[in-house]
Amino acid sequence: MSGVSTRDIGHRVVVRHRLEGGQATDVIGVLQSYDEQTLEVRHADSTPYRIQRAAVVAAKPIPPMPLRRVDVEQLFLTTALGRPAVETQYVGEWLLRASGGWTGRANSVLPAGDPGLAFSDAAKQAEAFYLERGLPPLALVRLGTPEADAFSEVGWTDARPEESDTLVLHTTLDHVNAQPAYEVLVSDQPDAQWYDAAFEGPVPAAAPPVMEGAPRTAFASVELDGRLVAVGRGSMTGHWLGVDAVRVDPAYRRRGLATALLQGLARWAGPLGGRRTYLEVVEQNAGALAAYIGIGYVEAYRYRYLTKR
Repeated sequence: MSGVSTRDIGHRVVVRHRLEGGQATDVIGVLQSYDEQTLEVRHADSTPYRIQRAAVVAAKPIPPMPLRRVDVEQLFLTTALGRPAVETQYVGEWLLRASGGWTGRANSVLPAGDPGLAFSDAAKQAEAFYLERGLPPLALVRLGTPEADAFSEVGWTDARPEESDTLVLHTTLDHVNAQPAYEVLVSDQPDAQWYDAAFEGPVPAAAPPVMEGAPRTAFASVELDGRLVAVGRGSMTGHWLGVDAVRVDPAYRRRGLATALLQGLARWAGPLGGRRTYLEVVEQNAGALAAYIGIGYVEAYRYRYLTKR
């Protein structure tokens, strides 16, 4: 079996092997294990195929699956559905979100689609929505779009000029569904320990309804030395896996724990129909950004928050 060895574990391979009836078939996926008797290939949908080496006709490593062009408009909406706010209203197709002030995403207007009225009037309705709830008016706008320019034209300005852009990254699931280096526990409900690890200090009142509000969610964790030291959240929207709330205890950073969480959530999402994955990271978080790019994520778009003062 030339061309495949233990060094290829974690990488995509194609394996041609014979079934019991004698016919040959190919399996393409990530090589998960390789020993004297068997090898295991994990397909893009996370289905594992254990193959006897004696049945292998040929095998070789292949390049990672190329990324298809992402539908940015669809992804923009998908990110909102993956982490729904406590309260939502619509102005035409615009989504107004409020969650007691916890996180910008859950307390901002998502100007996607047609608001159904003049832009200035739609912006005024959004402003009134937040002022009625004692919240600062916020709009999450993709940079370089007509919506970003239109908000500026009606007096909205950068809400957080001291912060860097937020990047939305994406990749295909088979780039990140390799075997994690740590045991990753995945549950459909977070417990008190998960929240304690996810937050430094008290858990905001709006956090549980926001983080548990999506139709299909998963809460991943890694336990070391008798306690949770890394946690992350996953949500499924169509074929998209969204990953957020990744937090690693400072004493355990730079050990690959964040990557392990991503891989564990990818393996959860594959059997549910997951094919692609996205996450968000602020540009100034250079360490996290480098780690995500290193395992195959690329930039889809970037955004900032605008406000009306």
